[in-house]
Amino acid sequence: MEATISAILGELASRSMSFLVDKCLKRTSAPTEEESANSLQRLLLRVRVIVDEAEERRITNQAMLHQLSILRREMYRGYYTLDTCRCAAANDDQVSHAFTLSTSNPAKRVCFHSGSSQSVKELQQVLSSLEAMVTDLNEFVLFLGGCPRLCRQPYSMHLILDKSMFGRQVEMERVISFLLQPASHGTQKPCVLPIIGRARAGKSTLVEHACNDERVRAHFSQIVFFTQGDLEDGSLEETLRDGGAVRFRNRKAIDAGRVLIIAELGGGRYSKRLEENINEGLLGKLYNIRVASGSKIIVTSRSDRIVSIGRTEPPLKLEFLTQEAYWYLFKVYAFGGTDLADHPKLASIAMDMSRECGGCFLAANIFPRLLRSNPCPQFGSSVLAALKGLKRNHYLYTAADHQEPALCNPKVTPSFMVLDDYEIPDSVDSSAAPRLSILDVLFGSARPRGRFDALAWKSQIPPHYSYIYSGEIRRPKCKVVRKKSIGR
Repeated sequence: MEATISAILGELASRSMSFLVDKCLKRTSAPTEEESANSLQRLLLRVRVIVDEAEERRITNQAMLHQLSILRREMYRGYYTLDTCRCAAANDDQVSHAFTLSTSNPAKRVCFHSGSSQSVKELQQVLSSLEAMVTDLNEFVLFLGGCPRLCRQPYSMHLILDKSMFGRQVEMERVISFLLQPASHGTQKPCVLPIIGRARAGKSTLVEHACNDERVRAHFSQIVFFTQGDLEDGSLEETLRDGGAVRFRNRKAIDAGRVLIIAELGGGRYSKRLEENINEGLLGKLYNIRVASGSKIIVTSRSDRIVSIGRTEPPLKLEFLTQEAYWYLFKVYAFGGTDLADHPKLASIAMDMSRECGGCFLAANIFPRLLRSNPCPQFGSSVLAALKGLKRNHYLYTAADHQEPALCNPKVTPSFMVLDDYEIPDSVDSSAAPRLSILDVLFGSARPRGRFDALAWKSQIPPHYSYIYSGEIRRPKCKVVRKKSIGR
């Protein structure tokens, strides 16, 4: 009997040890790239649900906005890392398949997956970072339920990204918070918020969205827009009384005299030259103008010189999207809700294309739509080649490293050179925008001669700019090489 019990206990102990050893081995064994990618994809889905819900809420708490900004940034990083690894794996599989019949050099078939361990490491780093954030989101989700839902207009529904402002929720709430902030008692000088950013960073779009908010429109009796040219014409008081473009007038405002002044230093065809000649004296007078208490001024510019003139609020600096955030926007435009795993080759082309665009909002509204209209890898490759050609021949992109067109294109074929770019607001007569499309020029369906203007894109969100390229078709000169006579 004792021998039987000892045998049973020994068997149980042996099985327990085997179970513990197997469990430890499973914990210590490194996950494969596919396992890490699947885990990251599931976690990203959870994070995306939270981010999408937060974007449908009106969040005024600065700490929550900061936490949302970090969460959104990590989500973009996660999708970028996941898609990068999958595109690399798809390319490796295609190259490996192309060399399966090659036996002359077996090392070729081995080196294609040499970066797998690095991919697993990157996936694990992003996965660990996201897991740590998700565990700390309980309070955020709880407080999020108490935030009111936004009453969105049709142009700003988040499901229609081409009619909404992408990635600027934190900046938007800061502008609105500034506009609704009560004025200091007894002061007649308006508060000034400078907004600084490079061309096409979204300064005008951000201001337009803030001015369209119902809270802002109920707060001010009038919203007036001025350009630098408007402010330089005549005296400042007369300009504020008679000039500018009145975008909104509310006779039922809480305070009938409260005015919001928007001064845009930049924009338009000759904005680059205007920006170099900021009238500091004029801005100083604008900052100190006497208006009704509670009035506000927003000044947008590419130059930080507007901050050093007079007393202003800390400037709001707009940067281009990070590569990770830009890729998220780019792939939504290009693929919508389609799984990238169904189109690995096209996804790889789209990723190369997003890197070539360099964070440009204008390019993100042109090239992904071409891929979506014709989801064919061959067509995608031609679009990528056209994008590289446009970037190479754009004077504004490579002014320092400019080469002559004949050196870039040695063949005797017409070369399309971009000389300038500008935008036309929606308030201007629609006939001012050219009918010729830049895509028609790039793909050869239109062959203009000499200098011309071509429409690049018309924005569907305020301020509804039409973006124009001024270009020229040039023919490289064909050099005749004379044969040297060989003396006998």
